[in-house]
Parts: sequence; C-alpha cells; structure tokens
Amino acid sequence: KMIVTRFNNKVQKRILVFVTDAFGGRGGISKFNRDFLNVLCSYPSTKEVVALPRKLVDPLEELPNKLTYIIEGANNKIRFGITALQAIQKNPKFDLIICGHINLLPLAYAVHSYTKAPLLLVIHGIDAWKPSPSPLANYLSRYVDGVISVSDFTLKRFINWVKPKYAQFFILPNAVQLENYAPGTKPKDLLEKYSLHNKKVLLTLGRLAGEERYKGFDEVLEAMPSLLSEYPDLVYIIAGEGGDRDRLEAKVTKLKLNDQVRFTGFVSEDRKADYYRLADAFLMPSQGEGFGIVLLEAMACAIPVMASKLDGSYEALMQGKLGITVDPTDSNSVIQGIKEVLTLPKAVPAELDHFSFENFEKRSHSILDQFFSEHLQ
Repeated sequence: KMIVTRFNNKVQKRILVFVTDAFGGRGGISKFNRDFLNVLCSYPSTKEVVALPRKLVDPLEELPNKLTYIIEGANNKIRFGITALQAIQKNPKFDLIICGHINLLPLAYAVHSYTKAPLLLVIHGIDAWKPSPSPLANYLSRYVDGVISVSDFTLKRFINWVKPKYAQFFILPNAVQLENYAPGTKPKDLLEKYSLHNKKVLLTLGRLAGEERYKGFDEVLEAMPSLLSEYPDLVYIIAGEGGDRDRLEAKVTKLKLNDQVRFTGFVSEDRKADYYRLADAFLMPSQGEGFGIVLLEAMACAIPVMASKLDGSYEALMQGKLGITVDPTDSNSVIQGIKEVLTLPKAVPAELDHFSFENFEKRSHSILDQFFSEHLQ
C-alpha cells in the first residue's frame, strides 16, 4: 500500500543559519553569505531566518526583513556556542539548519540532532577540498542531509574524500550585483594616488593569505620581468589585506619590481568598482579558488579577465567563454595569457547575466523547494 504525501510550500518556516561572517564581514565568503541570507528571507514560505555570525569586523549593512541577526557571540568561540544554545532554548522549532562552513559543523550538527531539523552544509572552496583540521567535522560531513557548493569543481573534490552517506547535492554559483558594478573611467584620485598616469595596469584583488598563497600573486610577479621587456609601462596592483604582504613585498624587492608594483591594502566594498576600473586587465591565475566572485565584479566593470583552468574560477569564466584561462603551474602559460588578455577590448560579456543576483535568487529558491520536498513530508 503506497502512501503519497505532498510538500506544502505555504507552511511558514523558520531557518537557523551558522556563518563564519556575513553582514559586517569581508571577503568572498562573507559576500556569498549576505546574498544567501537575503534570498532565504525572500523565499515565499519563510517566516523567520535566525543567523549567527562567527566573526564581525565592520559596521552592519542594512539587514533584510525576516532576518534576526544575533551578533552577541561574534569574535569569541565560547560565547558563540553559548549564544547558539540560548537561541535554541528561546525557540527550538526550526524547519532547516544551514551550516555555512565546514568548521562550524560540530555545533550545527549538535543543534540539528537536538531540533531534528534537516541540515544543509554550504562549501566554498579550498576549505572543503581535503579533510579539515577537525576530525569531528570531517566525520560529521558524511551525515549531513544536503550540500550546497559554489562550484562543481569544489563539490567533486569534497565528495571524493567525504563520501557522504545520503546527502542531496546542489550547485549555487556566486552572484554579482550588476547594478553596483558597471563600466567607467579610471578614477582620477586613484590614478594620482598610485602614480598610474600613462601606465598599463594589471590588477589582482584578494586576500593576502599567508597560509594558503593560492590567489596567483606570485605567478604574476614572476611573469612581470618577462612582460616588462614588451610592456615597459606595465604596473601591477595587488589589492587586499592579509598576513602574506611582508613576504610578497620582499619578493617584489628581490625581483627588482618596486617601481612596477603597488600594494593598496584593504579595499572597501564601496570603492571596489573604482579599483577594477583602474585596470586594463584583471588577473587571478589561482590554484585554490572555489569560484572567484572578484572575476564577476571585474567583468561587470568591463575589465578583461584572466583566470585559472585548474580550480573553480574556470566555472566563473564559463569554461573560458568569458575570459582567458591559463595553467598557473606553467609560467609560459601565465605570460602568454597576460599578453592575450591585454589585447582584449573592454566590454561587459553578455553571458555575465547568468550570474546575476536575480538568477542567484531563483536558483536558491529552487534548491529550497527541492530540499524541503525531500525532507519535510
């Protein structure tokens, strides 16, 4: 005797989300989380989204309706756990738990076990390509109910070592707010600040992470001496903050590139578009990028881009359709790629709309429909 049940999408749902950072955070994962929280709140059957960020570094942006953003536990590991437990005690009725990073999985899984709400894990990149430092998080990864990955590349790497028991899998690429990024002239104040008049400008924007070193800064620096013989007016801008800056500055000195390289430090969200517009080409020959939101932002500003064919950024460029792709482990490939990208005209690719926020929202809502239909019978 077969029993047929139907998923009722009209039932109002409460969603609990654990994130590393989102509103008040910095970087690509923070940007994804802000977008994701917005579309969770716009999901038609959402009653409330309760989110707890692990880190908070900047003032909060405007929060979406239906979002309860609990920041009391930010920046302190023990307090974060206590704040989560207090949120559960206040109202343990949740219909979905979302864990925004594998490092937060032990806490999210404990809450999942207590509330009996299904658990979705979101994975971004190098953090999920191999076992994390936490044996518990690695073990629990096998027992989540669903996995959302920003790229097919990252999902395959994750499945290869986790071998999940019964999870549903979804791909949700990053989004770019096309209204915030558009073609424009090179800003005069930044041309003056970095002495860029009559220069051909290469740009990489990303975190200068000493423990990872995967954004491609080194690969571009090593290509510069060869490129300068053909492009003597070339300047490379390294935009971003992080612990690897001292090492990179020492490398610049060793390569005798002090006159050709500029370090900007942290670039705020409201000035990112201006920095992209400075560039004649945006470069990210990376080896550990899960997707690469900065590539979308640069393209939206009509800047030709070059990226890697060995990681998730290959998908951000739609397998090379939107820009030049290179093998970052091959110095000749990097040099030839930079020469090629410098010949491209400045234009916004028509296909970039594939990564619009509107399409991100549609994909997210479709994922929620599929997941709830499977787990809320």
